Amino acid sequence: MSNEFDKQMKKFKNQIEKTKIENKKLNESNAKLQDEVDSLWAMMDEMTKSDIKNWTYLLDQLEADTAERVLMVTKKKADA
Repeated sequence: MSNEFDKQMKKFKNQIEKTKIENKKLNESNAKLQDEVDSLWAMMDEMTKSDIKNWTYLLDQLEADTAERVLMVTKKKADA
C-alpha cells in the first residue's frame, strides 16, 4: 500500500511541477499581451487626438468657406 501511495505522490508532484512551469509560461505570455494592449490603447488615444485636430481644422475651413460664400452673395446683391 505504501508503494502505491508513493507512486501516486510522485505522480502528483510531477503534475504540480508541470503546472508550475505552464503557469510561469502563461504569466510571461500574459505580460507580453498586456504590453501590447497598453501600446494599442496609447495608439488609439493618439489617433483620437489627431482625428479631433483634423476634424476641427476641416470644420473651421468649412465655416470660413461658408462665410465667404455668404459675403459673395451679399456683395452680388449689393452690386445689382
